[in-house]
Amino acid sequence: MFDVPLMIDNEARGASSGASFTRIDPLTNAQASKAAAATQADARAAASAAAAAFPAWSRTGPTERRMLLLKAADLLEARTPDFIARMTSETGATKIWAGFNVHLAAQMLREAAAMTTQIAGEVIPSDVPGSFAMSIRQPVGVVLAIAPWNAPVILAVRSIAMPLACGNTVVLKASELCPATHHLIGAVLKEAGFPAGVVNIITNAPDDAHEIVEALIAHPAVRRVNFTGSTRVGRIIAQTAAPYLKPVLLELGGKAPLIVLDDADLDAAVEAAAFGAFMNQGQICMSTERLVVDEKVADAFVVRLAAKASRLPAGDPAKGDVVIGSLVNAEAVKRIAALLEDAKAKGATIVAGGGIEGTVMQATVLDHVDSSMRVYGEESFGPLVSVVRVDGEDEAVRVANDTEYGLSAAVFSRDIGRAMAVAARIESGICHINGPTVHDEAQMPFGGVKASGYGRFGGKAAIHEFTELRWITVQNGPRHYPF
Repeated sequence: MFDVPLMIDNEARGASSGASFTRIDPLTNAQASKAAAATQADARAAASAAAAAFPAWSRTGPTERRMLLLKAADLLEARTPDFIARMTSETGATKIWAGFNVHLAAQMLREAAAMTTQIAGEVIPSDVPGSFAMSIRQPVGVVLAIAPWNAPVILAVRSIAMPLACGNTVVLKASELCPATHHLIGAVLKEAGFPAGVVNIITNAPDDAHEIVEALIAHPAVRRVNFTGSTRVGRIIAQTAAPYLKPVLLELGGKAPLIVLDDADLDAAVEAAAFGAFMNQGQICMSTERLVVDEKVADAFVVRLAAKASRLPAGDPAKGDVVIGSLVNAEAVKRIAALLEDAKAKGATIVAGGGIEGTVMQATVLDHVDSSMRVYGEESFGPLVSVVRVDGEDEAVRVANDTEYGLSAAVFSRDIGRAMAVAARIESGICHINGPTVHDEAQMPFGGVKASGYGRFGGKAAIHEFTELRWITVQNGPRHYPF
């Protein structure tokens, strides 16, 4: 079991109340971690520590910030076995997924390091004689980052890397489902040499989440909030921040469609669909949830996908190399099983998988899904993918857009021009042609539309989110005034 303290001002602390909470291994029901259950006072102390560290950190030169981020990237990768152990125990993740988490998170730190010298403004022509006008970007202050459990290293590092590169200090509110994993990120940054107060990690008991988040958002030093998680909770975060007029970056749920047109390379589409649907048991915001397949090729596509899904080994990742590991908890199993039963009762056909043992569910493919079924519109967030058969690309686009979500999408066609035209009609922040819906790179603008949120992580797009744009003028020589 991992013991997890708070990290405030580079110090390991217990909760001021002495309280703690435990995270249970979803496969073994053993205690995976025991973490400090922060109080509102602890949350305010973390924000105050970040505020105290901000003036010096914001004046730190870009080279020094870059070197610390690069060192942190190397140290993070060196701790890969430790992250794998924590992710496997706390979330049931496979070794493949946990290792990839560390790899991409390290790349995000390196990309953030490269951005420290790209925080630029511009000179703007002025109509006032002798006025030299410019726009500049400055760090905003304390950034509150709230990260989820499903890609815990990637998404927690993403939530703080660019804020740090821009000269802000941060408070990371760890997920209640993986406190040990998130705390280790703070330990790595401390080891890299980030000054006291620049990075702070708060863990809280599940029942205390709302009051802890509200205390952090209300703190006057907190100037920006970013949240990755469910749309339901994202709405609460946005509503909590609204009275304080604090900008929020939200990356929320998804119901990603993968369109297979009648001229698609079916083998390539099957490989992308299986990867997008079943990586991390489908517990990724970009996961392929709907396969929108032209009727002309649907039979052939479904046969090949069912064969692929049936070959994917499922089981306890701690006992061997498997592709499908554990769902995050028993509640997730019940929710997905209910979606499956509803679809079957309304005429859908299970063509692969469907078996559930404990918190492990086989890679499952549902065919003949339609809008009467809950799984058509609800985010399943599990190893369950639906095939919706359509007649032509117009209906494919209509079905792809028939969702409240709009994060990731994909289109498969041998005609790139045709695929581009279809992609332009899809309502999503991200769309991949002849590639999977699950695709992230540190330098890319990442985010969604509609109920999938607003704002963008990644590269230069994130500079806009975590800096203040200011207009500065310098008057050279006398200026004429009307009186």
